[in-house]
Amino acid sequence: MAAGNGGGSRRARPNVLVTGTPGTGKTTTCSLLAEASALRHVNIGDLVREKSLHDGWDDELQCHVINEDLVCDELEDMMEEGGILVDYHGCDFFPERWFDLVVVLQTETSILHDRLTSRGYMGSKLTNNIECEIFQVLLEEARESYREDIVMPLRSDNLEDINRNVDTLSGWVNNWRPN
Repeated sequence: MAAGNGGGSRRARPNVLVTGTPGTGKTTTCSLLAEASALRHVNIGDLVREKSLHDGWDDELQCHVINEDLVCDELEDMMEEGGILVDYHGCDFFPERWFDLVVVLQTETSILHDRLTSRGYMGSKLTNNIECEIFQVLLEEARESYREDIVMPLRSDNLEDINRNVDTLSGWVNNWRPN
């Protein structure tokens, strides 16, 4: 497929992926952006739970083991239509053709630590997520999985950052034009 918006797809509205380490503000950003841009917010964690798109429970990480093939099958038709805002802490298994913009939210690690501990993260789950942010694992994953020109890292330390990001992203969505 040709490079460019949606790989030459017929979408009238863009698809945006918002990714980042847990606690970076993905769901808050997506909820506000969905209101501001009329994109449909799809939280992958919620979708996996609602539709049982998983292979069971991981006791150590305290989460479902997501079945990536089932998730992609579930999303395929809506992604082809466009206007979808995907919210997930991973990005390397989604088809590149789906997204017109990949946003990687980043949070200063001491702020992230406080957010995650307030959610009850502890032990290896807390350590793994903090290390993921320190080493910019999600940014690297996005850059390896998508064209460099569609990957947008954004700071997400506080409500001011989130509001600025929503303004920036809603402006991008409203100015987006298909090929």
